[in-house]
This record gives sequence, C-alpha cells and structure tokens, in this order.
Amino acid sequence: MRVKYMILTYASQQDYDGMAGKDGGAPAWSGEDFAAMGAFMEQFNKDLDESGELVETRALAAPVHTRRIGSRDGVPVVTDGPYAETQEVLAGYWIVDCASFDRATEIAARLESCPAPAHVAARAYADVRPLAESRADLEF
Repeated sequence: MRVKYMILTYASQQDYDGMAGKDGGAPAWSGEDFAAMGAFMEQFNKDLDESGELVETRALAAPVHTRRIGSRDGVPVVTDGPYAETQEVLAGYWIVDCASFDRATEIAARLESCPAPAHVAARAYADVRPLAESRADLEF
C-alpha cells in the first residue's frame, strides 16, 4: 500500500539573505553555490517525478514575507515577519507518494547531498511526516 508523506526543510531569514548574496551575519552564498543548489534541486525533483513518487513540491518565500496570526484575549493578533534571525521557519516541502516510511526517509536523506556552503550544510535537516488522510489517522 502506498502512503503519502511530507518532507519538510527549514531555514531562517539569515539563510535567505545569504542565498540572495547578502552578508547578514553569515557569509553570503556565491553565485556558484546558489547555481549548484538549484541544479541539485532540479535533478532531485526530476528524479522523483520520473519515479512517479512526486505529488507536489514548493519552496516558500523568505520569512520577511510572513504573517503570523495568533490570538490575545480572543482577538486575532497579526505579526509581520521576519522573526529572530536564529528562528527557523518552513522553507519548502515535497509531498511524495511511496511504498513506505523507510522509502520516504531514503528520499529525504538524499537532500544531504545538496550543495551548500559548509556553515549552512552543517545545520541542515529535513523532517518526514506521514500525511493524515482522515480523522482516524490522527488517533494516537
């Protein structure tokens, strides 16, 4: 039986600044670094598409373009991003449809090979989570 999983990656505003070539407290990415990451991601997505496992993938805009909606005393409160530079936010995701949690984990582990400056690669990680198809899937 095939199951859908979401693979999530994370970054901070500082990471987005670095990818844009800005030195925001960490070294800026070079044009070559950014091109290498882009080429890797294109091939990664193409491989998943060709295997029939890719359902959807998206990168998310920088945290500076984020709005967080919360509540204070029952009143909605809107906070514009970015948040503290060290706070990680969702940077992108893939939804894959594959045979097992182990296979989804294998797919996510391939992201370890994504080219990036050493200071970025050292703290990169991905989460793999099964998608709940119904309320029954949420029961513990």
